[in-house]
Order: sequence, then C-alpha cells, then structure tokens
Amino acid sequence: MVRVKLEDVCERGTSNLKMSDVTDLSGNYPIYGAAGYIGNVDFYHQINPYVAIVKDGAGIGRAMLCPAQSSIIGTMQYLLPKKNILPRYLYYVVKYMHLEKYFTGATIPHIYFKDYKNETFNLEALERQKEIVTVLEKCEKVIEYRKRELNELDSLIKARFVEMFGDPIYNANNLPMMCLNDLGVWNSGGTPSRTNPAYFTGEIDWYSAGELNTLYLEGSIEKITEEAIQESAAKLFKAGSMLVGMYDTAAFKMGILKKASASNQACACIEPNETVNIVWLYYSLQLMKEHFLSQRRGVRQKNLNLGMIKGFEIPIADRGKQDEFVCFAEQVDKSKVAVQKALDETQILFDSLMQEYFG
Repeated sequence: MVRVKLEDVCERGTSNLKMSDVTDLSGNYPIYGAAGYIGNVDFYHQINPYVAIVKDGAGIGRAMLCPAQSSIIGTMQYLLPKKNILPRYLYYVVKYMHLEKYFTGATIPHIYFKDYKNETFNLEALERQKEIVTVLEKCEKVIEYRKRELNELDSLIKARFVEMFGDPIYNANNLPMMCLNDLGVWNSGGTPSRTNPAYFTGEIDWYSAGELNTLYLEGSIEKITEEAIQESAAKLFKAGSMLVGMYDTAAFKMGILKKASASNQACACIEPNETVNIVWLYYSLQLMKEHFLSQRRGVRQKNLNLGMIKGFEIPIADRGKQDEFVCFAEQVDKSKVAVQKALDETQILFDSLMQEYFG
C-alpha cells in the first residue's frame, strides 16, 4: 500500500457535448449527464471504463462509474484511470473524497480538477483492489436492496389508501370536499434572532423545512430555549401537529411532531381537529403533493404560502375509515422502521470500510 495523490492515478478529460447535441437516441452507445443515463447515441468518446464527475450545477461533485464505449455531456468531467488503478476502485476513492467541498461560484457552482487533484488516499496493489471492490460492491447492493424495500412499503401504503378512498386528485368516490383550513388550526413558525446565540442553547426542537423527511419527527438539528419562544415569532406546536414546508424544493415536505416543537418560518403547521386523523391527512397530502406544487408562485424560487395551503381542498373520508387505514399504515410503518434500522447499520458499515480502505 502507498499513499498517492488523485492525479497519480487518473487523467482529466473534458467533453464539449451539449444536451442540444444529443438529438438521435437510437444508437448503440450510452451517454450520461448529471442525472445519469440519458440514452444511446451512434458515437462514443471513451473506449475504456472511466469515472465521471458532475462539475457544474446541481449535484456537483457526484461521481458515477461509466462503461466502455460511452460519453458524457459538458457539465461532467472525465477521470480516466491509469494502469495502476481499477476503474471501480477509482470510483469508490472519488466517492470517499466528497469532491463537492471544492465548489466555487454562487449562482452556478463549479469544481475544478486543479483544486482536488492533490487529494491523497491509500492505493493498494491491483489484486488487493479487486478484493476491496468486491466487499464494497456487496455493501452497496445491500443498501440498494434496503432502499427498494422501503420504497415498496411506501407504495403498499399508498396503494391501500387508493383502494379504500380512491385517488384523492380525481375523487372518483365522490367524497365531500373540505378546505385544509377547516381541518384544524394553522400557524407558521419563526426564527429567533441569531444575534442572541443563547436562544439556540435550549432543548426545544426547532425544525427547518429541509428536515421534514419522515412521517414522524423525533429530533431537530437545532434546538431553542423557552425564552426564544417567548421573545420571537417562533411558536411551540403541540405533539401530534404536522409541519408542512412552504418554500422552494422543501415545499410540501411534511412530518408529524412526536413532541411539542417549534419551526422556522418556512414551515406551516396544522393542529388537527376531530374531523381528521393526522396520519391519514399526511398520506392524503402525499398523494396530492404534485397537484398542489403545480400551484406554487415565483420565478427563481417557487413557493407556497400559508394562505394558499389553507385554501387547498381535499376529499374527506369518514373518520372511522380514516382510523382503519391508519391502523394498516402503522403496521406497515413498523416494518419500515426495521428496514430503516438495517439500512442505517449497513450504511455505517460501508462508511467505516471506506474510511479504513482509503483514509
């Protein structure tokens, strides 16, 4: 094993291809962009496998391993492996390095090979590289399998909802329509002044919209004090209330509070009344999310606001039927918790192996 720089094992390559150049997708050779596979074309720029890095815009720093006889568009950069490294080993090395930390530029971020070429890592002999790649591939396969399990369980819950109540967008079951405003008390959050750091030394969970990633919310990144609640626009929302994101990419992300908590002003919050089971409402809104997002306003940043959300209408089922569905969803959610735990453990193992092999 030797300690080497990234530039010791690969060469930089560039592409001048634009998306507008990729018009005929009827060829035999794959072409890739920042989001992955685009299609097949009738030409290729690289004869051997290589690693591609997103160098401009969204997803900057993300790595992908691309096959022989393929190409990339100009927002990507080729890392062409030398004879002392396997392409897939190089791929894992670059993933481990988290090249996004080298970005420059505010409006459109960029990364440059000259800035990260001196990153160092452990380079093994080729036979040992094969062994390491085999172990990491197995870990990744387990991670992908667990992710598919979670997606399938989510799909099961949504399928059961549609079976019981119909698709809420079309309301084929002719359920009565109600405004979200009539389903509970709505508020929005607030941010205590950052000029008083003591406000952020408490034990009260204070969520941003970007944290609304699970059905139940059980712990925020930042926490605030009672004084922060009393002396700012922040509010303490009851356990069982649901936060709803309003701005940009976090719009209509949702999560239910497991305990009394606060949020910033990018979140709306509903404390439900007896008309609705909050878990049923969560899944109903999940199925209508794209419909509501199409009504966002703004040019550079598309947002919702509290008034818009309160005015949205949804079909409302009988409360007994809602509760019946929630019993089913909670049983499936128990399975999701077990799968998520297994996923988290495998991800921790993968990360520790990456550190052991390359750090």
